[in-house]
Amino acid sequence: MVKVEILNKESVVTKESEQIVLKTCNRTEIYSGDGEIPKDIIKHLFRVTTGLESSLIGEKAIQGQVKEAYKLASNNLKSSSLHKLFQRALNVGKNVRTNTDINRGAVSHSQATVDLLIKLNINLKDSFITLVGAHNLNEKIICYLLNKGAETVFLGNRTFSKAKEISAKYNSQAFHLDDLNIILKKTDILITATAAPHAVIHRDNFPMDKSMTIIDLALPADTDLDVQNLKNVQYINNSGVEQTVNLNLNKRGLELKKASIIVENEVELFLEKLQRDRERSNDKNKNCITKK
Repeated sequence: MVKVEILNKESVVTKESEQIVLKTCNRTEIYSGDGEIPKDIIKHLFRVTTGLESSLIGEKAIQGQVKEAYKLASNNLKSSSLHKLFQRALNVGKNVRTNTDINRGAVSHSQATVDLLIKLNINLKDSFITLVGAHNLNEKIICYLLNKGAETVFLGNRTFSKAKEISAKYNSQAFHLDDLNIILKKTDILITATAAPHAVIHRDNFPMDKSMTIIDLALPADTDLDVQNLKNVQYINNSGVEQTVNLNLNKRGLELKKASIIVENEVELFLEKLQRDRERSNDKNKNCITKK
């Protein structure tokens, strides 16, 4: 019989040939055994693969994690039941993502920031993009920007080495905040997210004749009120980004019921297929006995 053991993500797992080890952001799951596959295990893996068990409903990464776990184990895996289970789960994941909007729309601040720029019809490829603050959020934003075609990305930070370390990963440029005045003169898009308790973008160091889109993710705001209100500035604060995130989360909630119905149907179809396979196998065995 097929079994699953669910561990916390810190657990040390000893790999064995007759098991599939699925590591997600939240936990580690070990699938093993052969023969009958209990309905609850089928349903669980189908829901995991479709992102219905993820903390972020419908996330895309989990499908790749399931695929990678199966790929790593498949060459040495003799359990036909595990092969069938994981192959079907991957098909179900594809089905749900094709026929629902469960994974559509930005649900992280980093992705929502880039999506907002695209909705504003800004040409990322030809834009000079400046980010202020060297940390995980801005690193993810840089990654999304480059994936959407951005080519000129500068990252500034008070500690230059941190900006340089992140920039080096993505073939972008680093600068020290002391040079912010110079960089702003070239900037078309400014994304700022520092932990400063006060504004870092002031009117006296802002190029007055420069049109610019500013997305300010900091709390309190990094951008001085006098800069926010400039006619040549399109200013979006953290609340504007959060509205996009919350709207998309609500949409995913509506798609959750549709995705759950697909999973329930797929579980029943898979159980029916397993039953047919068993019946065919039994018929073959009977024929063999009769011939003898």
